[in-house]
Amino acid sequence: MLIALFYLKERRYEMDKVKAEVIVFLTLLSSWMGILAIPMIILLLCNLIDYGTGIAASNYRGEKVNSYKSFRGIAKKICMWLLVLVGVIVDMLIIYATKTVGVSLPVCFLFACAVTVWEICNELISILENIKDIGAKIPAFLQPIIKNIQKQVDDKADLKEDEKNVDKD
Repeated sequence: MLIALFYLKERRYEMDKVKAEVIVFLTLLSSWMGILAIPMIILLLCNLIDYGTGIAASNYRGEKVNSYKSFRGIAKKICMWLLVLVGVIVDMLIIYATKTVGVSLPVCFLFACAVTVWEICNELISILENIKDIGAKIPAFLQPIIKNIQKQVDDKADLKEDEKNVDKD
C-alpha cells in the first residue's frame, strides 16, 4: 500500500512537471508571437485533424493511402505555414515603412492573422468534407458559417487592383 501511494505521488509530480513545462512553452510562444499565437495554435490543431480525417476518409473514398499522397498533404500544410510567414513579412514591411515616416501603428500581425484565419477556414471546410465522406452527418449550418467567415476575411482584405497599373509578365 505504501509503495502504491509513493508511486501515485511520483506520477502526480511528473504530471505537474509536464503541465508546468507546457505552460512555460505556451507563455513564451504567446509573448513572442502576441496576437498571432492563438490562431497559429488553432491552425496547427486543424492541420493535424485534417490530416488524420483525410487518411481515415481515403478508405471510404476508395483511395489507397500511399507515401506520395501523404507527402503531398504534408507539403500543402507546410505551404500554409509559409503563407502565414508571408503575411508576417508583409506586416513587418508595413511596420518598418510606417515607422520610417514617423507613424506608429497600434497593430502588429494584421495580415498574418488574416491569412491564418483564412487558412483555418480552409482546413475546417476540408475536415467537414472528410467527416462527410466517412459517413458522419454534418449540421447543415456549419459549412455555410465557415465559408461566410472565410468570405468576410476575403472581403476585408480585398484590395482592388487597377488593371492599367499592373505589370503583365
